[in-house]
Amino acid sequence: MIAISQMPLWLAGLVLVLIPTALAMAMIFLIRRVAPLELLRQNNEVAGFQFAVVGVLYAVLLAFAVIVVWELFSEAEGNVATEAGAAATLYRLADGAAAPTGPTIRAAVTTYLESVVGDEWPAMEHGRTNAGTTRALDGLYAATLALQPANDHDRVLLTELLTQLNVLTEARRSRLVAAEGSVPALLWVVLLGGAVVTVGFTFFFGAPNPRAQALMTGILSVLIFSGLLVIVAIEHPFSGDVRLSPEAIAEVLDDLKGS
Repeated sequence: MIAISQMPLWLAGLVLVLIPTALAMAMIFLIRRVAPLELLRQNNEVAGFQFAVVGVLYAVLLAFAVIVVWELFSEAEGNVATEAGAAATLYRLADGAAAPTGPTIRAAVTTYLESVVGDEWPAMEHGRTNAGTTRALDGLYAATLALQPANDHDRVLLTELLTQLNVLTEARRSRLVAAEGSVPALLWVVLLGGAVVTVGFTFFFGAPNPRAQALMTGILSVLIFSGLLVIVAIEHPFSGDVRLSPEAIAEVLDDLKGS
């Protein structure tokens, strides 16, 4: 579903909400041409009980999916902030290392952040990583490990540098995993299939006024497919109109360059 998530929000809404809703409402009138009202009325009582069960089950599944995807979106936002904070801490801790190690670490941190903002962020919009950013991270590790502890101060400093570097690496890995999407293909099949079944159940009812029945079907369809639109919009936190920006990392980069 990454192709839809990369669409403008209005276009994704057209494809995922308006078109299915229009088709569902049109089906009411099409079925009325084929099946008479009296035949459909016979289904009202039995279909009503079954629809209640199907509707509740699908509502629970849809709500669960929305909540999980939103939590993962918020977690991705937190990981970006953690990565930015760890980079800023690394840069400032490097002040405690003697030349040339200290300046080399600071330069490596700056290079890494520039690569994240300029190279990796655009790649994540398509669910990909960036090899240049990986090399920049390798350079940061090499610069940090070049520190040779000569006393207790250096040993404590190296330990803290490696701790922050580990935090930064884990935050980046979490960011890259989040960019790939959080909803498995099987769950998408269940969500889309459940939406079709739930809306399709309304076709078996026979209301005296077909326009009123079509309107009720349309309202149900809008609610269901709007929920799916929310999932599509935030499933890939770094793609589409609803996405996370590199602002937190860019602000840290600006601060470090200013200092």
